[in-house]
Amino acid sequence: MKKRKSIVVFVILAAITALLGYYTYGVVKGTVAKDSEAGIKLGLDLAGGVSITYQVVGDETPSTEDMSDTVYQLEQRVSAYSTEAEVYQVGDNRITVEIPGVTDANEILEELGNPGTLEFQTTDGEVYMTGDYVVDAQAGTITDSTTGSTSYCVELTLNDEGAEIFAEYTATYLNDYLPIYYDGECITYPLVNSVISNGVAEITGMDTYEEAEILATQIRSGSLTLELEELQSEVVGAKLGSQALSSSILAAIIGILIIIVFMLIFYRIPGLAASIALLIYTGILLSVLHLYHITLTLAGIAGIILSIGMAVDANVIIFARIKEEIGAGKSVGTSITEGFKKAFSAILDGNITTLIAAVVLYLRGSGSIRGFATTLALGIIFSMFTALVITRWLLKSLYGMGFKDKKFYGEKKQRAPINFLGKRFLCIGISVAIIAAGFVGMGVYRAGGNNALNFSLEFMGGTSTTVTFDTDYTIEEIDEEIVPYIEEVTGDSNIQTQKVADSTDVVFKTRTLTLDERQEMIDILGENFGVTEDDVSESQNISSTISSEMRSDAIWAVIIATICMLIYIWFRFKDIRFAGSAVIALVHDVLIVLAFYALSRTSVGTTFIACMLTLVGYSINATIVIFDRIRENLALEEGNRNTDLKLVVNNSITQTLSRSINTSLTTFIMVLMIFVLGVSSIREFTGPLMVGVVCGAYSSVFLTGAIWYMMKNRSLKKQTVKAEAEQPKPSKKKKKK
Repeated sequence: MKKRKSIVVFVILAAITALLGYYTYGVVKGTVAKDSEAGIKLGLDLAGGVSITYQVVGDETPSTEDMSDTVYQLEQRVSAYSTEAEVYQVGDNRITVEIPGVTDANEILEELGNPGTLEFQTTDGEVYMTGDYVVDAQAGTITDSTTGSTSYCVELTLNDEGAEIFAEYTATYLNDYLPIYYDGECITYPLVNSVISNGVAEITGMDTYEEAEILATQIRSGSLTLELEELQSEVVGAKLGSQALSSSILAAIIGILIIIVFMLIFYRIPGLAASIALLIYTGILLSVLHLYHITLTLAGIAGIILSIGMAVDANVIIFARIKEEIGAGKSVGTSITEGFKKAFSAILDGNITTLIAAVVLYLRGSGSIRGFATTLALGIIFSMFTALVITRWLLKSLYGMGFKDKKFYGEKKQRAPINFLGKRFLCIGISVAIIAAGFVGMGVYRAGGNNALNFSLEFMGGTSTTVTFDTDYTIEEIDEEIVPYIEEVTGDSNIQTQKVADSTDVVFKTRTLTLDERQEMIDILGENFGVTEDDVSESQNISSTISSEMRSDAIWAVIIATICMLIYIWFRFKDIRFAGSAVIALVHDVLIVLAFYALSRTSVGTTFIACMLTLVGYSINATIVIFDRIRENLALEEGNRNTDLKLVVNNSITQTLSRSINTSLTTFIMVLMIFVLGVSSIREFTGPLMVGVVCGAYSSVFLTGAIWYMMKNRSLKKQTVKAEAEQPKPSKKKKKK
């Protein structure tokens, strides 16, 4: 009866796998065809979209601050259409908005061109003043003359009419709240402490100066009098070309197949269960991305890669535990039960710390950061479900069907601990040398008149030039045949290209060009492709697509996520040293990859942010597994006053070594496939990511345990010294003469 039940469960799960496979095949097919209904909705970099250029109405040139605020306002508005939209300034009075997945600009033109709505309301919803009365809003600091402490605020300045209205309402609502709304969303909820009659108010309560700057920008944006009119709109092709998407999908399929083969060879029957669970996981993830119309970009692909690595990671942890239990002499059935039980805490803690990071990144981030956070969070949830539920059902079903011999599962005998801590100072020295080399390299480049890092157009801005060719080139042909000539002029390989739909126009975005360089670019295109000056539209300087607010959001998101992870690890492990060691290792990994960016001069753009965020999630997960084993082994030594900490740490790292190698290898395989098969722009992302995967494995094995040991050992020595100092000194008796 038990065997029949096992067969039924296995058949049901196999049928679910087949149905999901059939459904996801249609989703992948629709995605490759860039059909947003049949496939996954794609971002501007993978599918293209609509590009709308607005011009400020009026003859006067707007101020730099007004233009910056308008860009920010439009960034907030277009996020309703897609979190992956890009907004940047062109020239002195133009702004371009690029929205992925949209082919008809008419539906959004009217709304985007109107100024934002800023409303001052009472707590019962009455609008008593609008942004028309606001003259200015600036971030500021307040220093307490008594304590010397610093707080942050926004200084709001109103015109004369606004001052009268504000005086009346602050008198009526003294010691009450007067919230401020921007486009229907409450952006601040200040308490009225006194009657404000001079038209100058301070909004306090901000935790940081950056937070105050963002609020000031929102208030100024809502009070803008700038009106925009459409100058032109056009449908543009994918920035990375059509080949980027198909090659990424092919790479992912090959990577998953290699992982399945690896799992079958290395883990046998458990590997079969994990392979089926991985297919179910992939099917669920792609189905959700399709059904909920989640936009997928290169950063989103990074989140999927990381979550696949973590899905395999959970299974590897479980299977390693099962092997250990079998090696300890337990039956296969008991070993399966104990393996899942003992692996649970490491899987839970590792996934929750990464999930915390994903949630914070989504709440505080914007643009591609949100896309990354979304796919990462979904991947974590589904990977935990498939590893802890689906894999368990499959494994128990296979066991019930007759696969009960331990030869199907493998056996891991206790091995002598490797002396990892004995090499700790050498490893720390190597890491310090690499990080120092990175900073030295940045200093050398900066001294030579270049940027410390090779910042891309997304960070630095540049020049946009539209060229009309007599041939309808594909993006791939443009990258291979035309771009090299432009690189001769710019001396920079960081060039972005986009095709304009239904035309032979191509948009080239380069670093900022001088007038001579612009002419040289026209000449070289003329010599090789028959382009004349009439074929080249007026070149315009463009601002960065990553605004200062977006950069600030990204930095603060990473800082807050790191602090939250630190607090969680501290809470779970009941030892601040575990949390401190994890954060130090995390900073180490980030600095190593930063050194790679600096020394290799790899382009630093939106993919840089995605790479660093992927590394944060990956590195912390690997560290948690080793810490979980240290915690477990310490519990076994509880009450033993002669516990050898060095032996405990070395033994814990040795016991988890196969897991560290195997999960790093499977994740590396996924990234390597995309690096080998991807286009050049994708290699700029996967190259540093491969360095990050190797670095994460290295720091987990050679540094995290060592750092914790040194912290713990130092603490124990202090306790010993303190205890000896508190011991009563023996009294000295006088000798009798």
